[in-house]
Amino acid sequence: MAFRDNLKQELNSSGILVKELAEAAGVRKRALDTYLLNENASMPPADIAVRIARVLEVSVEYLVTGEEAVLPDDVRNTVRKLLRLNKKDRKIVAVLVNALLDRSDCQPEQD
Repeated sequence: MAFRDNLKQELNSSGILVKELAEAAGVRKRALDTYLLNENASMPPADIAVRIARVLEVSVEYLVTGEEAVLPDDVRNTVRKLLRLNKKDRKIVAVLVNALLDRSDCQPEQD
């Protein structure tokens, strides 16, 4: 998929309005409308793509290619949820994850 399609998909799944994304990313709404509505629009400059991706909590690579190179969907969704926690609660989750990994019977999942 193209940047435009991936951006639309993320907007739909996140529930963020174009106006809200523009404001949060520091991008003009008109520019976002161009990326969303014009099939022939070029991709935004890298700095703008990064700001858009941060607000949508996805990687720039995902917006550009539609593929997340590093994280499977379930892990990405968990990370999104973790980012909503405050710092203290994220530390608690990290302790729990480390404790699970330290268990002697903990083996990596086989695909």
